[in-house]
Amino acid sequence: MYRVALPQLGFFETWRDSARRLLSHEVAPDQIVWDRGGVADLFASTPLPEAEGPAKVTATKELIRMAKSALCHTGPEAPALLYRALHRHQRDQRALANPADPLTRDLARLQKAVGRDIHKTHAFVRFRELPDEVPDEGAGDPPRRRFGAWFEPDHLILEAATPFFARRFADMDWTIATPQGVARFERGVVSFHPPAPRPDLPDDASEALWGTYFANIFNPARLHLRAMRSEMPLKYWKNLPETRLIPGMLEDAQARVDAMRAAMPTEPPARARRILDRLGQTDAPQPDVPADMDAAKLAAAACRRCNLCEAATQTVWGEGDTSAGLMIVGEQPGDTEDIAGRPFVGPAWQVLSALMAETGIGPVWKTNAVKHFKFQPRGKRRLHQSPDRSEIDHCRWWLDLERRFVKPQMTLALGATAAYALTGNPAPLGARRGKVETGRDGGPVLVTWHPSYLLRAKGPDAMRLRAQLRDDLATSVRMAVLPQ
Repeated sequence: MYRVALPQLGFFETWRDSARRLLSHEVAPDQIVWDRGGVADLFASTPLPEAEGPAKVTATKELIRMAKSALCHTGPEAPALLYRALHRHQRDQRALANPADPLTRDLARLQKAVGRDIHKTHAFVRFRELPDEVPDEGAGDPPRRRFGAWFEPDHLILEAATPFFARRFADMDWTIATPQGVARFERGVVSFHPPAPRPDLPDDASEALWGTYFANIFNPARLHLRAMRSEMPLKYWKNLPETRLIPGMLEDAQARVDAMRAAMPTEPPARARRILDRLGQTDAPQPDVPADMDAAKLAAAACRRCNLCEAATQTVWGEGDTSAGLMIVGEQPGDTEDIAGRPFVGPAWQVLSALMAETGIGPVWKTNAVKHFKFQPRGKRRLHQSPDRSEIDHCRWWLDLERRFVKPQMTLALGATAAYALTGNPAPLGARRGKVETGRDGGPVLVTWHPSYLLRAKGPDAMRLRAQLRDDLATSVRMAVLPQ
């Protein structure tokens, strides 16, 4: 059994050289103990070979990059997992490219944790200025400002995280001390040293300025403690100068929100009137709830509840007999309905109209769950697109108004969009077709196919679907004339 002791600093170079030598002698992964904690081995270990063996060892740049990252993880399994990956790579260079492979997943987990820790280090290291050193007599270079910081990362990321600070703070000398080691940057040169006790850093006058800025950019109206702790874990708070201000800001948050609300204007600004003039909405204000069907239709013509109004030609309101006992609800206007401004005048309505004549259906109120045509431009054509859940929910306010004024004894829902708008149930239509469900307002809703579905069907399926829709139309008529 071979034993390899990895130091706290320079561990990648030690692992790389040891792994290459052992693998060149074709040593199996289970014959190596990787020691990161300096724990004494209870059993005698075989010394590493003094020279490389006859076997050729290769590694891709991606594998080397993975090793540099994953080895920073403090988990004791990291060196062994990487040696297994290198050992496997000699036989199959594509093995680690499979994200479903357990070894690949384990290494990705280590890399993710290390990457997160490096990000936190870059975000939460806080430097404090150190007293100037007295320059030596005759020294040619001017003295540089010196800074120090203490940080406690979760993993061994000091060497990996330091280049960021060397690039960003190249005009000053600094020291970053951690429990794993110390990084120093002096006159453009980075060096690493063994860990030392936590330094006694002096107070920094710039911290007061930073605290003032931090307190003034704090928005109490957007306070979210869970998100804040997720991005700034509590373990880092003790080393951050701004965190001492957080308890007071949290205690004062509600009072500041109330003050912000009290300072808001009570009247719309003058520019709002110009916008409303351009939209043609400066007539007499509409009541919150229209009093009758005609008022509802007029109000819907200026609807801005969702974005569909921006591309559609016009609002397509329902039409028919408001005293009818049967209401038929489709999905949305099509291209023909959008241009005509009337519901159910396109090809699908021709199918439905023929079936209604076969079943003897008289006057009805026909409308759509969504009042604007949703489409995707394709050359000179406008291709139908089904409305999404949000658009259906926004337009349901108008559908509820229609139902309130018509008061139907039975409502026939054509397709999944109408069924969801009327019942709130998003379940697939297949198992629900032909069944009566309870609507959001408590009224009965018979769910059936949309006529456009019949237009797309072929052969025996088309005949079967047509018969089912005809049966559902007949059922809805019978239920609509039942006494209340």
